[in-house]
Amino acid sequence: MERSVKDLSSYRYACCLEALEDARIMYGAGRYKNALNRAYYAIFHGMRAVNALDGFDSSKHSGVISYFNQHYVKNGVFSKEASRLIKLASEKRESADYLDFYVASKKEAEEQIENAEIFKAWIENYLKEQYVL
Repeated sequence: MERSVKDLSSYRYACCLEALEDARIMYGAGRYKNALNRAYYAIFHGMRAVNALDGFDSSKHSGVISYFNQHYVKNGVFSKEASRLIKLASEKRESADYLDFYVASKKEAEEQIENAEIFKAWIENYLKEQYVL
């Protein structure tokens, strides 16, 4: 595998870790809408880290998600639970970012951070198997 592809994947995984840490910080500060946003982005950057190994990226979130689901979930590399976590995180992020008067709860933010932690662990294991990390 070309070194630059691995470097890109590793960089995107680092973005995943940073977004997850930001989610924890926002949660700790009581900024639950922002925590939902950052938890989603942790998952999003995790998907992009995996997709990078195929040389794939998209300017649209839906493209990144669709590619990941088609090539990694459908083919059994990641469980269907991964797809469920992606969908839930995306819905929560869109509500938090775009709905007027949306109030995110502490429990909701906590659950999404936990989901992002789970997803991150799956991504980390896969990247280790691919000798990226």
